[in-house]
Amino acid sequence: MNEDNIILGIDPGTTIMGFGIIKATRNEMSLIQMHELQLKKYENHFLKLQKIFERTQEIIDEFHPDEIAIEAPFFGKNVQSMLKLGRAQGVAMAAGLSREVAITEYSPKKIKMAITGNGNASKEQVAKMLQKLLKIKTLPKNLDATDGLAAAVCHYYNRGKLESEKSYSGWSAFVNKNPDKVKS
Repeated sequence: MNEDNIILGIDPGTTIMGFGIIKATRNEMSLIQMHELQLKKYENHFLKLQKIFERTQEIIDEFHPDEIAIEAPFFGKNVQSMLKLGRAQGVAMAAGLSREVAITEYSPKKIKMAITGNGNASKEQVAKMLQKLLKIKTLPKNLDATDGLAAAVCHYYNRGKLESEKSYSGWSAFVNKNPDKVKS
C-alpha cells in the first residue's frame, strides 16, 4: 500500500448496494464518504445490474480509488438469491476492472472479524464499531452503507496479508488466476 491510498469498499446487492470510501495512510484512516444505491424501484434485474455497473464507474471516476475491497456473496439456502448477489458482485467487479482498479474480495466473516474481532457479529455491531473508529456522527438508516465501509476498513487492516484472499489488478490478472473460467 502506498503512503496515501483511497479504498472503495462495496457491499453488492440487487436491492441496495452499499459503499464506503476511506483515505488510508500508514497509521490512520479517515472517512471520505459512505452511501448506498437504492435499486428497489427497478423491477428488471438486468436494469439493476446496469445501474450497479454505471454507479460503480461513477464512484471510481469521482473519487479515484487506488483499490477496491468487495464483500463476497455468502452461501445461503436460497440459490436464486445467491445467484443474483453473485451477479451484482460480478458487475461491480467488472466496473472496477474496466477502470483498472485492483480488487480484493473478502468473506463476510473476515470483514466482521477485522472490524469487531467476532466473525459472527451483527450488522449493528459492525456499524457501531465503525462509528467509533471513524468518528461517524450518525449512522445511516440502512446498514448496507456501513457494510460497504466495513469492506474498505477490512482491507486497510489486512494490508500485506492478502495471500489467501482473491485479488485482481485487471482483466489479464483475473484470466491468469482463473483459466478454467475462460472459454476460447
